[in-house]
Amino acid sequence: MAIEKVKEYFARFGMEGRVREFAVSSATVELAAKALGCEPCRIAKTLSFMLGSGPILIVAAGDAKIDNPKYKAQFGAKAKMLTSDEVEALIGHGVGGVCPFAAKEGVAVYLDESLRRFETVFPACGSANSAIELTIEELERYSGFASWVDVCKGWRT
Repeated sequence: MAIEKVKEYFARFGMEGRVREFAVSSATVELAAKALGCEPCRIAKTLSFMLGSGPILIVAAGDAKIDNPKYKAQFGAKAKMLTSDEVEALIGHGVGGVCPFAAKEGVAVYLDESLRRFETVFPACGSANSAIELTIEELERYSGFASWVDVCKGWRT
């Protein structure tokens, strides 16, 4: 199961105890915020796209939405989200638990600028009822991200 892979990944850093599992679903931004008792914007949602012949992940704030013109300017292609069937096969985590940790080999991770306004955020941990609280610096370190990008809208006030 993907959450076990994520826990094993964090165990290498002595952080597996920080992974939270809930008795309720945290599969959407709203459900995760309710389970954690935090603002939805602090949920670090991980979105899955096909870019060329390979999958990528974009981690963004819970209140951000992909801005298609920005995405195309950044990546040189139209945003094409993976289908729910493709997500688990290509990423290694199921819908609702997709995260930038312990993903399949070759999956590039990008962090969206919408996250930088927070001290800590809550990404999922491979299941539809899990999360971990990380500082932005920890998210950078443990996600193995390729770069920061600015491909979202709706979060700036």
